[in-house]
Amino acid sequence: MTTPFVAKNGVRREWYVVDASDKVLGRLAARVAAVLVGKHKADYTPHADNGDFVVITNAAKVRLTGKKWSRKEYIRHSQYPGGLHRRTAEQVHAADPTRLVRMAVRGMLPSNRLRDRRMRRLRVFAGPDHKHEAHKPKTLTGI
Repeated sequence: MTTPFVAKNGVRREWYVVDASDKVLGRLAARVAAVLVGKHKADYTPHADNGDFVVITNAAKVRLTGKKWSRKEYIRHSQYPGGLHRRTAEQVHAADPTRLVRMAVRGMLPSNRLRDRRMRRLRVFAGPDHKHEAHKPKTLTGI
């Protein structure tokens, strides 16, 4: 048995659309990350970038379980003294509804050189409309 290796120009990328309304954030992010990596394909190779495009709509209606809206914190630091910024999930969502989804998917992707390239194939929209109808995206199931 030989392992099939796909060249860069041999990758066939599909487009998928996901409706995030009333979906749990972590489960949604895990499934979307697997599609961005390409784990759902038969020719998956860990070091190759052969994932697909994913369009997420209704990101503003995503759901968090338990008390995560008030207790889950997103922490960043500016590297200056006193530069620690803490925001709850509710505050992040109020400022930009798509940011929660983007950060969750980014956290589910492997931390390597391919992560930024895979994130560029993710399109997140707060409402039900998106501008990628010309690609004829398929509905992603199993979420």
